[in-house]
Amino acid sequence: MSSEIEQAIRQICEEKGLSYEAVMETIESALAAAYRKDYGNKMQNIEIEFDPTNGSVRAFDVKTVVEDLPEEEMEKMRQEQAQETAKREAREAAKGKFMMPEDEEREELVEAGEEGPKFNPKTEIMFSDARVLKFDTAVGDVMRTELPLPGEFGRMAAMTAKQVITQKLREAEREIVFNEFKEQEGQVLIGTVQRREGRLVLVDLGRTVGVILPEDQIPTERYNSGDRIKVFVREVALGTRGPQIMLSRASEELVRALFEIEIPEVAEGTIEIKAIAREAGSRTKIAVASTERSVDPIGACIGQRGVRIQTIIAELGGEKIDVIEWNDDIEEFITAALSPAKVVKIELHEEEKVATALVAEDQLSLAIGRGGQNVRLAAKLTGWRVSVSPEEKPADIATEEVAEAPAQELQTPEVAE
Repeated sequence: MSSEIEQAIRQICEEKGLSYEAVMETIESALAAAYRKDYGNKMQNIEIEFDPTNGSVRAFDVKTVVEDLPEEEMEKMRQEQAQETAKREAREAAKGKFMMPEDEEREELVEAGEEGPKFNPKTEIMFSDARVLKFDTAVGDVMRTELPLPGEFGRMAAMTAKQVITQKLREAEREIVFNEFKEQEGQVLIGTVQRREGRLVLVDLGRTVGVILPEDQIPTERYNSGDRIKVFVREVALGTRGPQIMLSRASEELVRALFEIEIPEVAEGTIEIKAIAREAGSRTKIAVASTERSVDPIGACIGQRGVRIQTIIAELGGEKIDVIEWNDDIEEFITAALSPAKVVKIELHEEEKVATALVAEDQLSLAIGRGGQNVRLAAKLTGWRVSVSPEEKPADIATEEVAEAPAQELQTPEVAE
């Protein structure tokens, strides 16, 4: 039968989702800090062996055997260490503050400088000194010298152990959450809107909370507490306060992911999504192609009576979606990209990657779209600079409407539909 300590450890593992080995390592680190606080000294590299079945503790000073330094360097190093120790003790006495062992080590590293000491007496031992303790030792060996346990730990040592355990468990939990969501980067998750903080939207994802930045929000959407939404995991990073999960509702990749979820042919690879142009909350154009002649890419995406595409539109808050068939012939592709307008003729200037679409007078406003949206999305989808003009007029007159590829600045006068 397991002891109460072991049962408590396993309970922590279940609650926090941590491994048994990680919790044991945390406890041993905490006991090492407590021992160093009460019984150890700064030149000891303390390691603890803890047996949860009976609660026994064994302490060791662990050092690596290194070659002897010349006597001159040894004497210089001793003097520098004595000076640093005196300065540090004076500083601590002036501050009168409690320091964690990790803080002490960080401070020592800073004082040592960028190059660091050639010999670290805390973790290393000279070959000549090591032979006194063990005659058959060699350079590179690791010596474990068992240390006595004079008695129970004091109050400050117990406080140190508590703080180390809390900190280490929190770090381990953050690492597990980070690894879990890092694997889901680029995927769509279902979350619940938790609250708003200024312009930020916090989404509960279960084990942690994700953030939707203002630029990743759909302008026409309202995010109310308790709403369940699908979000695209744009980026997962590990910050000082734990995993930072950046979510998006405005990303083009969200549309791609929704097509993969709702349309089996896209998920299987029978239909490929070649390009996407999106103005979040308003309209999206998506170019698809079929790898099999027997499959109609547009029909498969729309579904019977538009069931499939309507599901995606509803998920995007009513955003319009134009499904266009990909074509290697750029004239045909630009013509399709300008739909629902009917294009009479496409004039290409391949060197400048400029295309001029001639349309009938009654199709001009439809081809341009409200605020130039239709021609702008067509340019983004095809990667060409697209201009629209009436069939009867030359392409360089004042009524010409121009949309450039995403890399260039778009200047489109508003034309009402």
